[in-house]
Amino acid sequence: MSVTLAPSPVRPDPNPTQSGRPGTRRRRVAHVLVGVLLGYLALWATGTLGILALSYWAREENPPPAGTHSMRGIHNFQPVGTAGELWRGAAPSPAGYQELADLGFTTVVDLRAEDLSEAQLAEPRKAGLDVLRLPIRDGQTPKPEQVQRLLDTVAEASGPVFVHCGAGVGRTGTMAAAYLVRTGQAEPGAAVWRNLSVGPPSIEQIYYGLNLEEERATAKPPLPVVAVSRFVDAPRRIWSYL
Repeated sequence: MSVTLAPSPVRPDPNPTQSGRPGTRRRRVAHVLVGVLLGYLALWATGTLGILALSYWAREENPPPAGTHSMRGIHNFQPVGTAGELWRGAAPSPAGYQELADLGFTTVVDLRAEDLSEAQLAEPRKAGLDVLRLPIRDGQTPKPEQVQRLLDTVAEASGPVFVHCGAGVGRTGTMAAAYLVRTGQAEPGAAVWRNLSVGPPSIEQIYYGLNLEEERATAKPPLPVVAVSRFVDAPRRIWSYL
């Protein structure tokens, strides 16, 4: 005689899998966010510390150009061209503009794209200097037509020209490198190395400098380079606006 066993009723699992619980989903999202943050910190540290190390090495290896000297009201003041036709530095104070005028400078090229007051914009003209504004965003590179405007300005000026941004490092160095290469006074690598000795530029500014050519204008860096550069440079730029 055979006995047929009835199937056991399916009972709900008192401990369902954790995958469907809201708390588990939140933990997974948190883990992803932490992973993204750690990845960003690793990229930021690699890029930032690498450029800082290069800048320190360049400063140790490269003596300042002949003619470099301290200037009242202007940091990082030094010549760009071999004949003293172009000089670079940080944004001058009112006393710095007057010093430039007293030394025979005739023109100031301002690369700042920041919001400047009318009083700030009027300072160089108060000292009797002509002003050319070629706005470039912090950490970025000049357009071909901006480089050409600088070349034309230096060629046509009746006295030395002074080019500056905010700190006189990234944007100023990039424009100075373009001037040196386009006038045949330096190779791209040497121009970038010289800029690194003044201070740390952004990744896209380094890329731009290394791809400069004497015979033709240099386009802006490709999108992947720009994206990585601005990703790495974001904390510094945010801090500068605070």
